[in-house]
Amino acid sequence: MLVLGIETSCDETGVALYDTERGLIADALYSQVKLHERFGGVVPELASRDHLLKLTPLIRQLFVESGCRIDQLDGVAYTAGPGLIGALMTGACLARSLAFALNIPALGIHHMEGHLLAPLLDRTQTPPDFPFVALLVSGGHTQLIRVDAIGEYELLGESVDDAAGEAFDKTAKMLGLGYPGGPRLAKLAEQGTQGRFRFPRPMTDRPGLNFSFSGLKTHTLTCVQQLKAQNAADEQTLDPQTLADVAWAFQDAVVDTLVIKCKRALKQTGLKRLVIAGGVSANQHLRVQLASSLKAMGGQVFYPALAYCTDNGAMIAYAGAQRLLAGQQDGTTPPPLRPRWPLTELKSLKP
Repeated sequence: MLVLGIETSCDETGVALYDTERGLIADALYSQVKLHERFGGVVPELASRDHLLKLTPLIRQLFVESGCRIDQLDGVAYTAGPGLIGALMTGACLARSLAFALNIPALGIHHMEGHLLAPLLDRTQTPPDFPFVALLVSGGHTQLIRVDAIGEYELLGESVDDAAGEAFDKTAKMLGLGYPGGPRLAKLAEQGTQGRFRFPRPMTDRPGLNFSFSGLKTHTLTCVQQLKAQNAADEQTLDPQTLADVAWAFQDAVVDTLVIKCKRALKQTGLKRLVIAGGVSANQHLRVQLASSLKAMGGQVFYPALAYCTDNGAMIAYAGAQRLLAGQQDGTTPPPLRPRWPLTELKSLKP
């Protein structure tokens, strides 16, 4: 089965072709970073308009580079949520129209399920066996999920306020790093001095698997304000090394919190396999700390390839292919798009 995947949930236009026998055939991605950079964040209307401009050329490019023909498609998968409603509509309208014209099924896919299954895309690596614990960590989500099969998910814990990626972005803006903030803060932290500042590890001193990063963000702001007040020469700026040290302390606090909760989730479930997915899964400090911690407790950690940590069409094509193979499709009256959509509401594909 050859499936076209379309991802337009936010500020990246992703398309991909996935074949259930041959694996990932081709993918293409366009990032809107430069479009939104001058606004300091994503402008939903601009994101929607840019998806409209980029989708058709990207799909044409995909077929040219892959050598496949559009009439060879067996199905179209698209992101139906969560995400920005206008952005979701652009991908959904094109996907449904294309499927109707070719008389093939279309299927709306949960964006976070795409991330969760992204580690299974790489056929050169041994994929994790079910069941496993997944940490979904991105700009909009921080969740720990027990995964017993595709679609069989149990929510173990989640953020009660800011997601980890959102906290990265807001803290980066606080430090004057611009947009996109998360990757810039992580890069700055590489120059930081370990131990100069130590920030709190929120909600790790109590039982449970929920997260909270809002207080950590406030703690960082207070620290920055105090440091500026101590700077007699110029209260509005901090020297580059101090900025790097603050970035290191913030990142270390977030990473340490995530690691503590992941270890706790594995112990609670009795499982040894952990999947990390979503944009923050590309963070190298997180990868190093998790690898070390899980090795000590006899666990394994699995990641998507770096190219598939952020939003992309390949993960949607893969997730769509699994569900289309199981006979799922939108039907003549497609379900509504869902800007908010609990992952636990999905249908299980467990035999």
